[in-house]
Amino acid sequence: MSQSNIHEDDPKDTHSETAILGGGCFWCLEAAFERVAGVTAVTSGYCGGHTAAPTYADVCTGTTGHIEVVRLEWNPEIVSYERLLRIFFILHDPTSRDRQGADVGSQYRSAIFCFGAAQFETARRVMAELDAAELWPAPLVTEVRDAAEFPFHPAESEHHAYYRRHPQTAYCAVVIGPKLAKLRQEFAELLRPA
Repeated sequence: MSQSNIHEDDPKDTHSETAILGGGCFWCLEAAFERVAGVTAVTSGYCGGHTAAPTYADVCTGTTGHIEVVRLEWNPEIVSYERLLRIFFILHDPTSRDRQGADVGSQYRSAIFCFGAAQFETARRVMAELDAAELWPAPLVTEVRDAAEFPFHPAESEHHAYYRRHPQTAYCAVVIGPKLAKLRQEFAELLRPA
């Protein structure tokens, strides 16, 4: 399985858009974005590095330059890119460089890989608004990069739909569970019915 197709009940896309986001462990982002109405596919993978065929083991060394990311496909008639970014920012600490909680390393840095000028503009505007609101005690360190410069590499099959397949593991319960609770609290109106 190379991606999580999750939208059997949503209207057919008239067109879809793509985003790539990195905010810590890809298992966390995948589990959250699978629940968002309008998101039609979520694929965990690697982006932003300089090696041709990274593996999870390679990326974990911190020497490839890759970030753990999710590639999202969504229907913009159901959910906007801006709303997806606002969800992204509540799911991780965008002020922490190379670390998300106990996950430490450059592969966990916060990043947005933009497809086109409109995504760049939206990402920069949302980040400026969040910085101005001083929601965190430090400024955002999220990298905003051009997706065209970095190929996306899907992760190995064991990383896809990880939370759905292993909800009782300690990592899922302790790390992913609270993120999903925060998602439900902050964005309940954007979530697909359970």
